[in-house]
Order: sequence, then C-alpha cells, then structure tokens
Amino acid sequence: MIIFYSICAILGCTVLACQFLLTVTGLTGADDLEGGDDLGGHDVGHDVDHGHNGHSHTHGSNWFFGVISFRTITAAMAFFGLTGLAMNASDVAQWPGLAVAAGAGVASMYLVHWMMRSLSLLRAEGTTRIQDAVGAVGTVYIKIPGRRSGHGKVQITLQSRTVELSAATADDPLPTGARIVVTKVVGPDAVEVAPEAVGV
Repeated sequence: MIIFYSICAILGCTVLACQFLLTVTGLTGADDLEGGDDLGGHDVGHDVDHGHNGHSHTHGSNWFFGVISFRTITAAMAFFGLTGLAMNASDVAQWPGLAVAAGAGVASMYLVHWMMRSLSLLRAEGTTRIQDAVGAVGTVYIKIPGRRSGHGKVQITLQSRTVELSAATADDPLPTGARIVVTKVVGPDAVEVAPEAVGV
C-alpha cells in the first residue's frame, strides 16, 4: 500500500502545485471555478422548476457529480496519499489506515469544492451590474456638457460600492457637485443622467 499511497501523493501534489502556479499567473482558474456547478446547479434547478415527478434521484446524482471536477479529484488524490503515508508511518493497521486515508480524500474533495464555489459566488457578487444603475442617485464628478454634446463623470452608489461612470445629459450642463439621477444605461460604463428632482 505504501507504493500506492506514494503514487497518489506525488501525482496529486504535483498537479495541485501546477494548478496553483497556473492560477497565480492567470493562465487558468476561472473556468474551473464554475465547471462543477454547471453539472449540478443548472440541471437541478431545471428539474425543480418544471416540477417533474420521480426526479429526486436525479437531484441527488447531479449534486454529487457537481462536486466532482479535475481540481477536487486531484485534491482528494493528494490528501488520500499523504494521509495514507502518515498512517503507515504511524504503524496503523492497513484497513483502518485505508479508511482514514479515504475519509481524508473525500473531505478534501468537498472542502475544495466549497472553496471554489465560495470564490465563484464572491466573484459574481463583486461584478458590478450597470443595468441596476437606472434610478440611482449620485453626484457629478466631472462637469457634464448639456444637450448630449459631450460626456462628463458621475459617482453613484451601486451594489453597496461607489462607482465612477461616464455620463451625458439631455438637459442643461451639470456642474461638478450637482446631484443627479441615472435615467438610462447607454454603454458598459456609460449612463445618461438628469438633475435630481428637489424634494418638496
């Protein structure tokens, strides 16, 4: 068993190290963050939304296969091998040692899956959706020429963060510091604004 544990540990740790280096250098990582969820999350949601009967087993299997990805299998292999070697070095009997190593492998698989899913959710939540800017109130940062004759800059609060967007207006020129409201999204980082209505 020590040879088997060693092979698993060497292969798993080597691939994990390569994945880490590729992620750090930006050559990979984004696709793997979401790859597992496509197997489980979308299909499960589809089954539930359509209310198909007799699909409870599909829900379970999709959830299980959603955990499996190249990264989680590699982590499981690495920790299985390392734990097996540790059990062998501690003179633990073969079968109890194998059970502990297998448990460590499964636990590491779910841990890596949870970490990747959390990172994916953080990335999704951190992506600013400019479509939500309509109706947002903000301040002119750089003067905006009137009658759509040019662009200035505005600062608004979007998704609990302050963002700066290019802005035009169909009204009179808006000076720096003027309060505005976003009326339309005209580009990936550009909006149309109007003066904020003064409350009664």
